[in-house]
Amino acid sequence: MLSGLDIVIILLYLLATVLIGLILRKRAQRSKDDYLLGGKSLPWYMLGLSNASGMFDISGTMWLVTLTFVYGLKSIWIPWLWPVFNQIFLMVYLSSWLRRSNVTTGAEWILFRFGEGRGGKLSHSIVVAFAIVSCLGFLAYGFIGLGKFVEIFIPWELISAYVPFHVPQEFVPHFYGTIFTLFAVFYAVLGGMSGIVWADLLQFTIMTISAVAIAVIAWQAIGTNALDVPAGWMDPFFGWKLDIDWSGIINEVNAKIASDGYTLFGLFFMLVVFKGILASIAGPAPNYDMQKILSTKTPKEAAKMSGFVSLALMPTRYLMIGGFAILGILFYDKLDLNRNGTIDFENILPSAISEFVPVGLTGLLLAGLLAAFMSTFAGTLNAAQAYLVNDVYLRYRKDASAKQVKRMNYSSGILVVVISIVLGCFIEDVNSITQWIVSALWGGYVVSNLLKWHWWRFNGEGYFWGMLSGLIPAILFPLVFKETLELYLFPLLLLITTAGCILGTYAGKPTELSVLKEFYRRTRPWGFWGPVKEAVLREDTEFKSNKAFKRDMFNIFIGTTAQTLLVALPIYLILREYLYTGITLALFVLCAILLKKYWWNTLDEQL
Repeated sequence: MLSGLDIVIILLYLLATVLIGLILRKRAQRSKDDYLLGGKSLPWYMLGLSNASGMFDISGTMWLVTLTFVYGLKSIWIPWLWPVFNQIFLMVYLSSWLRRSNVTTGAEWILFRFGEGRGGKLSHSIVVAFAIVSCLGFLAYGFIGLGKFVEIFIPWELISAYVPFHVPQEFVPHFYGTIFTLFAVFYAVLGGMSGIVWADLLQFTIMTISAVAIAVIAWQAIGTNALDVPAGWMDPFFGWKLDIDWSGIINEVNAKIASDGYTLFGLFFMLVVFKGILASIAGPAPNYDMQKILSTKTPKEAAKMSGFVSLALMPTRYLMIGGFAILGILFYDKLDLNRNGTIDFENILPSAISEFVPVGLTGLLLAGLLAAFMSTFAGTLNAAQAYLVNDVYLRYRKDASAKQVKRMNYSSGILVVVISIVLGCFIEDVNSITQWIVSALWGGYVVSNLLKWHWWRFNGEGYFWGMLSGLIPAILFPLVFKETLELYLFPLLLLITTAGCILGTYAGKPTELSVLKEFYRRTRPWGFWGPVKEAVLREDTEFKSNKAFKRDMFNIFIGTTAQTLLVALPIYLILREYLYTGITLALFVLCAILLKKYWWNTLDEQL
């Protein structure tokens, strides 16, 4: 039950988001680029914090708190499902490659890569479809997490009398999700990218203060209470099997482990790394992450922005995640996790807030977590709008006036929100939609988008059939293989999409050489570009091809190591494991020194 002070703090935050949307409305209306990309004038560190804020989402945080509670230090590997280390690939080289295109959306980039011919048009249409499906999946993912979260703090019996229609108990979370979604829609639709970035900065400030406070509360609790966890919980390393047994401690957790499907942890990890590397090389999916990269001033700033995301996000977020997970274990008997007769471990986060966080800080934390939802929602909504307006509407209405574009921006945003709310009503929990997005949907995206960067012969027809052969199974697999973890279907999905890419490529003509030369000259990728490279060198003997492959791979290895250390560091600190904290910090400093020399000092090459 919220206190009056907590309610006032939350209302003040919601008011601030409304004001941000109103203040930045005029700037957003200047042009398409001002609305969708903030005029490409925002500093890289602001965009980096905004991107970090967008990833500090409420559904993901609930999921990660549950993982840390259940799997302990071994949970640091499970987010590689996304994969979280794709930010390192972006930092090292892909952000600068993408930003050199100077386009507005990922679909517009496809035309830059494949041209305006038949293949280009086909590939453009399929990436727009994928982007919209992806954005709708993300919006529904955030929506269901928010509703489950709010339900704990605003008991339905207190407000049901004031709602003029009947809401079945199982749809109460969806009702709450809809209400708070409307605030995110307001500043995102009115303020565009600039409104999103400024609202994100406010959100990240709130979340940082809250994360430190929660970590301190958990650190103090560890000092006066014994932490009863199973063998292996404190160890980040693992064998073929998970070997974490909660019997005699919290017996219900064993059922959670069985339902997650991570028991064969060695197999799970190998698939995660295999899929993660391929997905990272493929580049960013067409969502808010890509839009932030395209919003930077230069390719060099795009690389800095992507690097800053991990540095800002990981330690801050895991101070909160580690804190709540540890408080949940220490005081498990005080948590209310029973929902409709079953134990729902995804409610550890909101239940722990309700139980352990003092008045005032609860309001600040709830405002921050609501903001986290709104940040992710707004960024994803902006990406969906960008594709619908720039790549659908303006493609066929090139003579549209500024007033018509503005009207389309608003109406497309509202349409996407309505559809995502409807989809959210059919989702059971956060984990199920997470598995679908990262394993099925993004699994089907991998091969086409890997080849588009690295193989000159890959054409628009190959891209279209590769994406289509991934998108259809991504939608059908969860319906056919209901009892199988989506990740374990990735090898099958990989074979299907690879076949689609190869057959589609050789069924069509090669992309026009003039298009390939312009792409290669401007992007400067490494990979299998021999014929195109020779053609460019014949015209420009001073052109320098990209020979940084080995250095990029070294920086990716060091960067991924550093990112993982930033995840483990705050958890060790809260647990008062000072020896491991010191070792982790020393290793991170070593990684930072290497990245300064071999990445930061070479950024001028990204211009």
